[in-house]
Amino acid sequence: MTTIPRFFDDPASSFFLFGPRGTGKSTWLRQRFPDAVWIDLLLAEEHRDYAARPERLRERLAASPDAETVVIDEVQKVPELLDVVHELIESRAGPRFVLTGSSARKLRRGGVNLLAGRALLRRLHPFMASELGAEHFDLDHALRLGTLPLVWAAADPEEVLKAYVGLYLREEVQLEGIVRNLGDFSRFLEALSFSHAAMLNLSDVARECQVSRTTVEGYLGVLEDLLLATRLQVFTRRARRQLVARPKLYWFDAGVFGSVRPRGPLDRFEEIGGAALEGLVAQHLRAWIDYSGAEHQLAYWRTRAGNEVDFVVYGPAGFWAIEVKHGAVVRPRDLKGLKAFGADYPEAELRLLYRGREPLEVAGVRCLPCESYLLQVVPGEPLP
Repeated sequence: MTTIPRFFDDPASSFFLFGPRGTGKSTWLRQRFPDAVWIDLLLAEEHRDYAARPERLRERLAASPDAETVVIDEVQKVPELLDVVHELIESRAGPRFVLTGSSARKLRRGGVNLLAGRALLRRLHPFMASELGAEHFDLDHALRLGTLPLVWAAADPEEVLKAYVGLYLREEVQLEGIVRNLGDFSRFLEALSFSHAAMLNLSDVARECQVSRTTVEGYLGVLEDLLLATRLQVFTRRARRQLVARPKLYWFDAGVFGSVRPRGPLDRFEEIGGAALEGLVAQHLRAWIDYSGAEHQLAYWRTRAGNEVDFVVYGPAGFWAIEVKHGAVVRPRDLKGLKAFGADYPEAELRLLYRGREPLEVAGVRCLPCESYLLQVVPGEPLP
């Protein structure tokens, strides 16, 4: 199997590495730290031993006095281990700790303070187009199956993708007892798929699921804790117009979104291609921000009059307004939101991403083919 180098750089000190299952955390760590002491809490025996006696970690490390790095995989399974890790880090005599997790829910609900800032927080994302390179990245393939490493490397990616959300339901939601009614939660996932790349209306989702709005809010919190979805807030800096208040919602991977979204005679993939494309751009921008290391804000912009820009990236590296269109031709109305944003924020660089093949300059807006744009999104460098 081809090994794809990742843009993720590990810090020199202890750190948490969060990311949804299948993003390649364990694979990357085993390549990066082949000699590390490894504790895998997904293994039943290790989970049982450390859940019963977290202090066993001291004994394990006492037997490996020369260990420079200790990896604890899926640390949220036994959050009590963090007390021991905290003590060892405070002693300044221990090794560096790398603590992975696919959910922050148990850590937060258990009152764990993530080592009081003594370990940095990092995230691993699905593959970026620029990690795969032009040889391996195909836009249509990414829109259909996403770029999750677990799926990308599978012999039958369609089947793996179909099973992906079911795996979360069984191993993270059902076994951990996160929700009481798994059927209601499954219906919520399907209903929420219609809100991907759109303004989120929890009352509408609640009516569709026939549950209370409070229940839907709780379910969405579960989804965010599992790192499967995120809310994008409105850009409000130096606002000159009345803006909407509702956030937009994005699933973390275009393929996972497609697997949850219902399909049928009235739900062809072509009808959801625009949302899938916008979500794919969103996941690349989030990865670019996290891997670049600087503090950038990712938001969207929408006025009460209906002018909208899909993404606003604001931070030390620059200020960009990005609109995503699924069509192969740039139409004048496609530029309406960007022009309005540019009038309010002349400092911003305006970009329109579309499915055409040629870069264009239209009315002061750079219009770029989406596939080539994503291939040029490289952490640490300004956005194209």
